[in-house]
Amino acid sequence: MTTRPRLGFLGVGWIGRHRMAAIAETGVAEIAALSDPSAEMAVEAAKLAPDAHVTASLDEMLDLGLDGVVIATPSALHAAQSIRVLERGAAVFCQKPLGRTAAEARAVVEAARAADRLLDVDLSYRHTKGMCRIRDLLRAGELGRVFAADLVFHNAYGPDKPWFYDPALSGGGCVMDLGVHLVDLALWALDFPAVEAVSSHLMARGEPLGRDPDRVEDYAVATMTLAGGAVVRLACSWKLQAGQDAVIAAAFHGTSGGAALRNENGSFYDFTAERYRGTAREVLAGPPDAWGGRAAADWARRLAGGACFDPGADRLVEVASVLDRIYGR
Repeated sequence: MTTRPRLGFLGVGWIGRHRMAAIAETGVAEIAALSDPSAEMAVEAAKLAPDAHVTASLDEMLDLGLDGVVIATPSALHAAQSIRVLERGAAVFCQKPLGRTAAEARAVVEAARAADRLLDVDLSYRHTKGMCRIRDLLRAGELGRVFAADLVFHNAYGPDKPWFYDPALSGGGCVMDLGVHLVDLALWALDFPAVEAVSSHLMARGEPLGRDPDRVEDYAVATMTLAGGAVVRLACSWKLQAGQDAVIAAAFHGTSGGAALRNENGSFYDFTAERYRGTAREVLAGPPDAWGGRAAADWARRLAGGACFDPGADRLVEVASVLDRIYGR
């Protein structure tokens, strides 16, 4: 592109506004439009971009001839809205999950491929300094042959929007909300090996979820067996009584060493990454690290640089397919 891309922001609650601010800070794009069903949210967002058009709908926003749209709406809307934007010739940066099922995610990726437009999802933990350092070690083979990984995301709280608890609207509970990050981090860090087997156990309020549930899980454990034999264990939850706000970790175990990312003192934002050699440890990265908006900023920079469809978007379908298998779909 020869000029700054003109972007619209669909859904400007806390996350939408945070991603807007992160993109605005780069200076590479123009915040041209915003839309939210809440007038209060729209007013708050307009303070960040006073020259932006405030539109009543996505179609009204797209009529402005935008180059890209950042989507931060309820999960049930992500796939259809993303496809609508792509079919109108604009790029998409969407909050996770891209779709409630692998079929929905695949439809969006195919729409991006057909339109030759940049598509990305806000899988933000990839962009922490610590995970980037750990991935570099893994790719360089410095941990030897990785045979196991353990990832957890326990949240002492639960979502505050009712739609999160409706399986038809959310597509699932804590696995869809938090587990998606764990599956993505594991596969991304290990360069997306084939997932040969998946087993899982889902619970709601301390009881097995059962088949065809009318509620969503608030605790889940899953195991992925990867090509080559490595085993990845995942656990996530809402409202877990863990003695702190959150427990977040991603640990990788190899024949020549290990490495792990862990949150500090229950924080959702502060992480330390360490490398392990036997009983010795070395700090790879630590706070402060303003990582939350990096995925959005990276998408905006790539868009400004002229990037079109990235075949790496197919990895989004791979992650969604693992979630389907965790849910037994």
